[in-house]
This record gives sequence, structure tokens and C-alpha cells, in this order.
Amino acid sequence: MQTLAQPRAISCYDNDWVLWIDAQVRLLSERRFSDLDIENLVEELDGMKKQYAHELDSRLTVLIMHLLKCEYQTDHARNKWHSTLIEQRRRISLLLASSPSMRQRVLPFALDCYADARRRAAVETRLNLEVFPAQLPYSTQQLLDPDFMP
Repeated sequence: MQTLAQPRAISCYDNDWVLWIDAQVRLLSERRFSDLDIENLVEELDGMKKQYAHELDSRLTVLIMHLLKCEYQTDHARNKWHSTLIEQRRRISLLLASSPSMRQRVLPFALDCYADARRRAAVETRLNLEVFPAQLPYSTQQLLDPDFMP
């Protein structure tokens, strides 16, 4: 049986990421902490955190854009966007269930992504940007409420 020494564990990081993960998992489960590739582990864990943040930001942008379209694109049926609202809220709910500490970041992320969501809603609806409120018109509760429709 092949043992996973530090040089092998580090060297496979650049060549075979899954093999590297397997090696790190095995080293952790065997409590061989001194053999872990700490530098790359820290980088990967930080990247995972950033990926969660990016996903929350992306899903909130799409959710807000569709809420705006639902509310301000009066020549379309309101239920046209309902499926997207359901899906984005479901995905946000799953994200928050697996990482409850992200819930406190919903409002800051929503405020941050609002300008982009507003701009995208204007482009997709072909409505003037000024039709949409300059500031986020929805509360965190409304954003996350599966039954809220503007």
C-alpha cells in the first residue's frame, strides 16, 4: 500500500486536484497533521468561502432582477417570472441551510448587487432605468419569503 508523504500530497495538487483532495482527506482522517498541505488547504478553504459568497450574490441578483421585472413590466403577466423566483429562493434557502451564518449577509449582498439587478432588469424589459427605484425596494424578509410577489 502506498503511503501519502508530504511531497506527493503537495505535488499532486497541481496535477490532479481530486487525488490531492483524497490525499488530504486521508491525512486528516489518519490525524497526520504534519503531512498536510497546509498552504493549499488554506487557499482552497478560503476559495470555498468565496464561492458561497459569489453564489449568494449571483442568486440574489437574479431574484431581485425578476422581482423588479414582475413589478414593473406591467405588459407581461406577473406569473411569467414566478418559476424563476421559486427556483432562486429555493437555491438561496439551500445555501442558507448549509451555511446559516450567510443569512446575516443577505441584506448587504442584496444592497450591493441591486444596481446590477436594476440595470439588467432595464435591459431585459427595455424599460428606462429610471422606471426602477434607485434603492432596493425589498426587505430581507420579502426577498426570502417564498410567497412574496410584488
